[in-house]
Order: sequence, then structure tokens, then C-alpha cells
Amino acid sequence: MTGSLDPSILMAQSAESRQGGPASSHRKLRVLFVTEDDPIYVIRFFDSFLVEYPREQFDLVGMTIVAPFRESLAATARRMLSFYGVVGSARLAARFAAAKLRRRSIATLAKRDGVPLVSTSSVNDPGYVARIRELYPDVIVSVAAPEIFRDEVLSAPRLACINLHSGRLPKFRGMMPTFWQMLGGERQATVTVHEMAPEVDAGRILGTVECAIHERDSVDRLMTEAKVAGAGLMIHVLGEIASGTVVPRPLDMSEASYYSFPARQDARNLLRRGHRLL
Repeated sequence: MTGSLDPSILMAQSAESRQGGPASSHRKLRVLFVTEDDPIYVIRFFDSFLVEYPREQFDLVGMTIVAPFRESLAATARRMLSFYGVVGSARLAARFAAAKLRRRSIATLAKRDGVPLVSTSSVNDPGYVARIRELYPDVIVSVAAPEIFRDEVLSAPRLACINLHSGRLPKFRGMMPTFWQMLGGERQATVTVHEMAPEVDAGRILGTVECAIHERDSVDRLMTEAKVAGAGLMIHVLGEIASGTVVPRPLDMSEASYYSFPARQDARNLLRRGHRLL
């Protein structure tokens, strides 16, 4: 059964916990992260979050790190080559290799912080769902998780699954929202934390923060800033969930759009606007 982020229920549970009721075994908010293995951009979220989050409020009970895109390395290489071109792809590959040589990874950060790693090949695997239920998470947090969560995962935490999305919802649903906001002529990128629902990027909004898009900007810079800003936003939202003060806002799906991974022509159109990829 899915939990609830309705404020009246959360506040009652919070009071019950303080008074030693059934929720008293969860004085800290129990959080499980699901993310992808990205040592360039997504890692910047965890660089900030794992330093700044209030340990007296949150208990990180686990972290699951899966491969990005859920495709072969060859397919990912072709995707990057098509989007970034030869030079851009080489620059990104060099950054990726440098991170690997320095053993810089999200897994390393988690181990340093004492966060248990919960491995799986798919978050929807029944065995994995059974394992995370045993961790009794209050909230599952998705940060660039490359799979759509099925109902079994969405119902696993006590309260909710929530997601960090680097775009304004519901207009910029889907992949690479920072890119599409820049291409769309937006003056700022909206980083959103929202509840996860069976439909992608369609759950209620829990919080937002804005990142300015400069006149001549780069997708690289904006993606990095969005991840760092998202870490602060996620700490804020989780704090509101823990205190029972979060106020979810429903989306008006009549304004919804959905974007896939941009093609090479989309990248060329962005360059014509005076922006850069890297």
C-alpha cells in the first residue's frame, strides 16, 4: 500500500513519533537513494548532499547505483557521438577516464559516508523490491535513476518515492530537461522535486529552485549547477517531509510536454542560439 505525503497525516505521524507511538522507531527519516553511475554530473548532487544533509534528521539506509541509459557501452558511445560530435565526445571521455583513474564515483562517496550499497541489475526485480522493503525506507529518492519505477517499487516506502528533475513540470518532462529549457529560450531552468507516479514526471510537486540561464551559456555548466542546487532543494524537501510540513501541489497536465534525448540537429539549433554544449 502506497504511503502518503498529505500534510495532516504527516503531522499526526510526526506527533505520534515524538510521543513514543508506533512511529517512534523512525525518529529519523529513513531514506533510500536510487541513482545512476555518473562521475561527471550526477556525482555533483552527492558531493553536496552527503556533506550538507542533517544527520540528526535523516538516516540514509541504502544507495542503489545502476548503469546509465540501461544500454550497452557501444550504444551509449553512439548516442554521445551523435549529440556532442567527435571533439565533444572526446572531451567527455577524457573527463570520464580521469574520474575513473582518481577512483571518483558515487559508490566511493557512499562508502566514505557509511551508506550501504544495495546492488541490482533492475530496480523492478522482485528480489530487489523484497530487499528494499526489509530496509523499511520512509522515502525512496530517485536522482537520475534510468528506469521507470513500477507499482511494486512505488509502493515500497512508507511515505513516497520522490524524484529530482532538472526541469519545470509539466512542460519539460522527459530526458535532458536542462538542454530543452535552454533551447526553448527559457531565462532560467527550474529544478523540481516531485512525487513519483506511474506516469513519468507527473507526480505532485514538492519544491522547486531556479538556476539562471545566461545569454551565452553551456549545457555543461547548467547541468552542474542544477545538480548542486538540487541537493539543497532535496535536503529542504526531505526536512519538510520529516517535520510533516510538506505541501504537495498537483500538476496541470493540460500544459504537459515530453522530450526525448536530443538529436544532433537539436544540438546544432542550440549552438545557433549562441549556447555551447561543453
